[in-house]
Amino acid sequence: MLRRDRDFRLLWSGETVNRFGSAVSGVAIPLIAISELDASTFEVGLLTAAAWAPWLVIGLPVGAWIDRRHRRPLMLGSSLVSLLLLSAVPVAAFAGLLTIQLLLAVALLTGAASVVFQTAYTAYLPALLDPADHAEGNAKLHGSASAAQIAGLGCGGLIAQFAGATNALFVDAATFALAVCCLAAIRFRESRTATARRAGAIREGVRLVAQDVWLRTLTIFGATSNLALMGYQAIIVVFLVRTVGLTPGTVGILVAAGASGGVAGAFVGRRLAARFGNARALLLCELGLPTLALLIPLAHLNPALYVIGAFGVGAGVVGGNVVKSTFLQTYCPPDLLGRLTATTSFVNYGTIPLGALLGGALASLLGTEAALWITTAGVPLAASVLYFSPIRHRRDLPTDQGVSLAPRRSEQVLGAVHRCAGAKG
Repeated sequence: MLRRDRDFRLLWSGETVNRFGSAVSGVAIPLIAISELDASTFEVGLLTAAAWAPWLVIGLPVGAWIDRRHRRPLMLGSSLVSLLLLSAVPVAAFAGLLTIQLLLAVALLTGAASVVFQTAYTAYLPALLDPADHAEGNAKLHGSASAAQIAGLGCGGLIAQFAGATNALFVDAATFALAVCCLAAIRFRESRTATARRAGAIREGVRLVAQDVWLRTLTIFGATSNLALMGYQAIIVVFLVRTVGLTPGTVGILVAAGASGGVAGAFVGRRLAARFGNARALLLCELGLPTLALLIPLAHLNPALYVIGAFGVGAGVVGGNVVKSTFLQTYCPPDLLGRLTATTSFVNYGTIPLGALLGGALASLLGTEAALWITTAGVPLAASVLYFSPIRHRRDLPTDQGVSLAPRRSEQVLGAVHRCAGAKG
């Protein structure tokens, strides 16, 4: 069992603590903008967009760069950078220097550090674990991350209410310090990568995704799903505070309760895949459960409706992520995981700042409630990408690592699927 693996325990602990701190900041930063800087709804959306915009700018080159380097030192360095940046916000507030522009700059730079960390982390985990342990490792990491997010969201709101929203960022900075200690204590050392420095490394990653029907389908789905998800998440705190009239502490508790669906999703995702096949489990998680998102805009009638809707979205997203992560780690050779992660993340995460801007813009033009109806409706609609793809006709996704690396073979598979299923890839 992986609990007996010391290095995995350290990685697991560091990532869990890190997710707790990030969840605290996820509540605290919008509250800083709303309560201390009197930011508009669009400016709050812009903060979320700034945190994810680096994926559009540096996502692809970072993936090719990471494939040529050891991943753990990069994870350590990016965590230290985030620690310093987050600590600067409460210091600036104490000195009377905090502005929305400074907050945007911190969000942008910590987002860039996150690009390096997340890409390196995704490529590092399969090297740390044996292939047979990938499913268990992903389930544990996603489950604990969801639990930490729940605790962090609740604590973030309470800390913001009783100690001030800016002071909550000291908590996130402290979690980065603990994560650095855990990473530094790992004894496992990666073997030197054999991937050479090539000018076409980025193109190779793009081609890897574009020519493979399975990778392409999952990437397009991730992009459309994140557009809708971030559209409503960028404005939900504004909605709960200004429209529903809740206190910061109550907002944190409600958001944490809704996020508890992620724990359920991590628990059932692997089990659904084992029983029904990972392709069917993916459809159930990503298409079935997220329809509850339509309850979120009704929170002004009863805040419990927000909890139910967010629970369904969280369960579906995390359950689907467990299934997808295990598939990708099995399907793609380790020396290409960095480029695969960078390419898919460039597309998937690249729509997050667009979704945040869309949510803020719709809220400014139509009102927050109308914007929530539009963006939450997009969450289940995004899953139509999966439904009208070859995944619908499969019990299990393929496990052949060579499929994604052979363009001719991939094209043959794609052509056969289109002829037989008449579906988009």
